[in-house]
Amino acid sequence: MIDLEGTTGACRLEFCGEWFEVSPTEPFVVGREGPLGLDDNPYLHRRFLEVVLVDGMWWLRNVGSRLSATIAEPSGGMQAWLTPGGRLPLVFGTTIVIFTAGPTTYQVSLETAHATFAPTGVLSGPETGTTTVGQIALTTTQRALIVALSEPLLRDPGSTTTQIPSSAAAAARLGWAQTRFNRKLDNVCDKLDRVGIKGLRGGPGRLATQRRARLVEYAVTSRLVTSADLGLLDGSMLDAVDS
Repeated sequence: MIDLEGTTGACRLEFCGEWFEVSPTEPFVVGREGPLGLDDNPYLHRRFLEVVLVDGMWWLRNVGSRLSATIAEPSGGMQAWLTPGGRLPLVFGTTIVIFTAGPTTYQVSLETAHATFAPTGVLSGPETGTTTVGQIALTTTQRALIVALSEPLLRDPGSTTTQIPSSAAAAARLGWAQTRFNRKLDNVCDKLDRVGIKGLRGGPGRLATQRRARLVEYAVTSRLVTSADLGLLDGSMLDAVDS
């Protein structure tokens, strides 16, 4: 974390280990245009996100027309989905932003000098085969499915780009048949949709890749799964649990 003490109103953005100072007088653009050099992805808007200072407060704005971003503070106590036309104040000292354009998922961090709110922890239930995070209870195999899809981001969160596995690749990683994987993916997405997590329902205009990407973004930023769960990808750990 960069030391921002003494830099009143300062805001900096980190991407793949490189830091960018955000000007208080003009928007900092994230997209194919701007200082991040993401111009090699034709699925990304030229201007997607903007970081701006308005009346002494930093805001993140989605100025794109199709893509959304998942916003969270590092402990997972706050998580939001920023849709086109939306904006959120950067009220925490550190804010994580994850978004997907085409097959590629990106993660950036934003740090501000003066946090308005302090993060709170996430409560998890005991390991009894079912894990509860907030009001979301997952079976071990449901959580393993999410870990299989989230594995690249969990193993290397600071990577430049992350390819979310296809359903076939994730099923193979778990040693499951494709039909079993698809059934459990439907169950997980339905469960999260019922508690208000947006972007996980199928339908016109919502591709399977978009649903998987949204699931990964939510799960990682809310800490529904963490790197500590990677052991679930060891098939022997799943042999004795529900099918």
